[in-house]
Amino acid sequence: MALYVRTLKPEESGRIEEISHGLDPELARRARIVQLSAQRVGVHEISRMVGLHPINVRKWIHRFNRLGIDGLFPRRSPGRPRLFSEEQRNAIVGLATTDPQELGLGFDAWSLQRLRIYLVKQGVTPDISAETIRQELLRSGLIFEDRRWVTPETTR
Repeated sequence: MALYVRTLKPEESGRIEEISHGLDPELARRARIVQLSAQRVGVHEISRMVGLHPINVRKWIHRFNRLGIDGLFPRRSPGRPRLFSEEQRNAIVGLATTDPQELGLGFDAWSLQRLRIYLVKQGVTPDISAETIRQELLRSGLIFEDRRWVTPETTR
């Protein structure tokens, strides 16, 4: 079964025409897809004409049919969700800047692996990698100096 855009409203036709001649080449290409599909040009032919894979041509036709002109504009993705809450992040930083001997542990400096084991045992997080701990500590502004994680203000 052939896929085409729905019948364009008069105001949509004008706006699509404007967009197809606009400065944003990606947006213009999407508008061109809608124009060609409205003229009953098939997906594979549109694909060759605009230089996109047929899957992407179908995606833009479906988005236009569902959302109208707004569907042609890019959606901003919020990105990957945060792995840890602010409370967990504070616990990681707090632990890294605490002397392990104050907690009754038998060593005088934290390694990333020791931090990982302690955080999981204490239930701060169900699982965490040493690399993630390192990144969180760096993101929090800590630096590793003399076998300890310290804030820049406490360095020599």
